[in-house]
Amino acid sequence: MNGFFDIPSDLQHSWAGLIGLHLREALLPVAAGLLLALPLALLCNRFRWLYPPVLGVTTMLYAVPSLAFFVVLIDYTGQTELTVMIPLALYSLVVLVPAIADGVRSVPDETLSAATAMGFGPVRRYLQVQLPIAAPAIIAGLRVATASSISLVSVGALIGNQGALGNLLAAAQKYDRPELAANAVVTTAALAICCDAALVALRRALTPWMPRSGRERTAAPREELLTKGAAR
Repeated sequence: MNGFFDIPSDLQHSWAGLIGLHLREALLPVAAGLLLALPLALLCNRFRWLYPPVLGVTTMLYAVPSLAFFVVLIDYTGQTELTVMIPLALYSLVVLVPAIADGVRSVPDETLSAATAMGFGPVRRYLQVQLPIAAPAIIAGLRVATASSISLVSVGALIGNQGALGNLLAAAQKYDRPELAANAVVTTAALAICCDAALVALRRALTPWMPRSGRERTAAPREELLTKGAAR
């Protein structure tokens, strides 16, 4: 196991340091993509004719290989984290824009009418009524975008050791140490699972009105029966 965590010194990071770097390069683009997707989805819902072209543009951007993005950006941002994070932020839009737009459209008309009657303007209604109700759909999109971003960070190893845990894949080949490749794969998968679990927990915290899992649904009536029995 010592070799598993023995990171080559030329990577300039410990194993924990690579994990922190990987999370930063993966999660910051998703956050940036969310900030871009929120107003885009608002415009798409307000002007329905905008939705097809916006979805088409985001899909075209997603179809561009990351290496092609790197070649274009490297002259402006150099061999830096920013060169890796900009494409990842753009890639996240193809998931987040439809998730937010469809989630907001699913809000009942009666709810919107009630908010309007209470004096809510379009922006306030969007932020305080539609987005909270659409939280399950938004977080579902965030789960997909986050998992994708965590996996794609590794491609940055091709531009000057900017791939975080992906750098271990190149080091495994360079030093003939397959355990480094195993480290990269296992740790990346673990990060994706942990981030996904965190988003599920966030969704449960933000949407207490949603149905719980089957185990929780069966446990709740049982606890209620026990409580009633004790009361009797």
